[in-house]
Amino acid sequence: MDKIIIKDMEFYGYHGVLAEETKLGQRFRVSMELQLDLKKAGTTDDLHETVNYAEVYQMAKRIVEGEPCCLIETVAEKLAAAVLDTFLKVMEITVNITKPDPPIPGHYRSVAVEMTRRRVQ
Repeated sequence: MDKIIIKDMEFYGYHGVLAEETKLGQRFRVSMELQLDLKKAGTTDDLHETVNYAEVYQMAKRIVEGEPCCLIETVAEKLAAAVLDTFLKVMEITVNITKPDPPIPGHYRSVAVEMTRRRVQ
């Protein structure tokens, strides 16, 4: 299956279970892989035969910068559902949400969740 890959979109949101996360907010990085058939888009050069990734970006921005959630798992579910509901050509989506600077003690590069959801026929 063909893919559209959007990597490391960066947004500022207020998701988390700790008080400082919901009050001060933090950066989130979002990456997505959208699986769909791109043959017709590739042979016709027609935007209507693919998914406009500028629209996907705006959707991700609205969700990540929108209403706070306690868990980034919830944010990922919202993103996956919104893409599948909006872009009917997408058969499967993988969403990765990374917190590069979570306010927890320790030495690590980041924390993240990744999930894959498929269109139910």
